[in-house]
Amino acid sequence: MKKLPIFVGTGTAMITPFKKDLTVDYESLKKLMEIQLKAGAGALIMCGTTGEASTLEREEKAEIIYKAKDFVKNDCAVIAGTGCNDTKKAVAFTKDAYEAGADGILAVTPYYNKTTQDGIIRYYKDICDASPLPVIAYNVPSRTCVNILPATAKELWEIPNLFGIKEASGNMAQITELKSLCGEMHIYSGSDEINLPILSVGGIGIISVVSNAVPEKTQEMCNRWFEGDTAGALRIQLSLMPLIKQLFSSVNPIPIKKYLYEKGLTEYVLRPPLYAE
Repeated sequence: MKKLPIFVGTGTAMITPFKKDLTVDYESLKKLMEIQLKAGAGALIMCGTTGEASTLEREEKAEIIYKAKDFVKNDCAVIAGTGCNDTKKAVAFTKDAYEAGADGILAVTPYYNKTTQDGIIRYYKDICDASPLPVIAYNVPSRTCVNILPATAKELWEIPNLFGIKEASGNMAQITELKSLCGEMHIYSGSDEINLPILSVGGIGIISVVSNAVPEKTQEMCNRWFEGDTAGALRIQLSLMPLIKQLFSSVNPIPIKKYLYEKGLTEYVLRPPLYAE
């Protein structure tokens, strides 16, 4: 069976806005989602790294996903971050996301535990078995100390509802090898500074932090690339580099939350151990 992509183009790794008392600010979240829909985002990724998932309670995650899906309806995909360093919890989060109406799952590799490549395969099999939703694996070694090797990704692609990978290793040689080994695998850029290079080796979209700030630009870059306007796509990628550098000048999502606060869109509040700088 051919695996159709969950989305093509821009998926925004949404922040989770908080009030000063550290509760979820759903009014601000609605405003941020409205901006994304108007810009034509293909997907909203809720409760991921940028959404401070590691500090969200299980009930909060389910409510965020439910409210996001209730708001966007079918205007774009709602993808739930459910990865964890405890497979049992990742499976539970995945089941919650399915019940809350998510369209897909983004599951980061187990972090801190430093599992083996075989452990990675077993982890994703358990997550994929937890629901019928399509799953995107998330490779971000700089935050997890675990790297999904291309040969491992090839085995993951054999799992029926493993639909793609978010690649944030920053290693273009590895990403190119991944595409060479797994030609049909849906690859999403997870590194804004190399969005266009990843598209150029067969990526079908981006899961982006910078698109919180300029969703129209990121979507236009993807559109131009897929329409064959490579020069136009390159101009946009290069024009975004100063902003990308700014948004990764400290630990994500501290800078993007400050940026959105300065635009009057949310409070500048993070949950400890992250703090407003």
